[in-house]
Amino acid sequence: MGDKITAFNEIKSIRIDNNRSISLNSPKIMGILNLTPDSFYDGGSYVGINDLLKKTEVMLEDGADIIDIGAVSTRPGAPYVDPEEEIHRLLEPLSKLVNEFPNAIFSIDTYRSKVAEESIKVGAHMINDISGGTMDSNMFDVISRYKVPYFLMHIHGTPEIMQQNPISDGIVIRVRDFFTEQLRKLKEMDISNVILDPGFGFGKTLESNYQLLRNLERVRIDNLPILAGISRKSMINKVLNTIPETALSGTISLNTVALQSGANILRVHDVKEAKQVVELFNFMKKC
Repeated sequence: MGDKITAFNEIKSIRIDNNRSISLNSPKIMGILNLTPDSFYDGGSYVGINDLLKKTEVMLEDGADIIDIGAVSTRPGAPYVDPEEEIHRLLEPLSKLVNEFPNAIFSIDTYRSKVAEESIKVGAHMINDISGGTMDSNMFDVISRYKVPYFLMHIHGTPEIMQQNPISDGIVIRVRDFFTEQLRKLKEMDISNVILDPGFGFGKTLESNYQLLRNLERVRIDNLPILAGISRKSMINKVLNTIPETALSGTISLNTVALQSGANILRVHDVKEAKQVVELFNFMKKC
């Protein structure tokens, strides 16, 4: 474990703009804010702007370093939503959130370059792309033009079909090879402000998800930060026979494992509990 902590400490920060950066001397928390009616856990929970403002305020008070806003569900089997509907769901709430919380850092969970660009214009600071640039050939152009941090995630297939034929063998090599190839393309466009996400649950078998979790350091490329998005997912529920609503303890357990394995950012529904995990992890590092 000591080697992994050393590697973690070498990753210093994520540059947000010319004036701000996120230090990675300690793990960071990304809080999930869903604007969708059909996400696997909290879809439809926030039906008005006041709900969104309150939820965001609570997450920030609980210790969220980034708020990740999604307007399209990417759960397994999620139905197609056209780009205009995604933009319709997203831009007005985003504008209000940026105005209400001017010091907060907002990430947009989208795989569409048009949505990414419009969101950046409104005030979003980061783009979280579940497709890693594979579902929209213009995404890297947008990232290059606006110089925002980019979350590069691995996915096998698309949300509609990704669990029909999930990866069962060689997952660590598959993910690492994907990162290597996509990072080569990004470097050619002078994009270096990248965070890696192995994509837990996105086209992997249950066993493959746990192999990835155990081997996070092996998929790290160029000493880039790694995000772990495990919160309340089926990789917990299938083992513990829980459902998303009862998967908090499992989430806490696997978030702890993720930090020990080298994760720099935890993407979570439950910010307060994740912050406690980080505080305990930080204390352990000092002992």
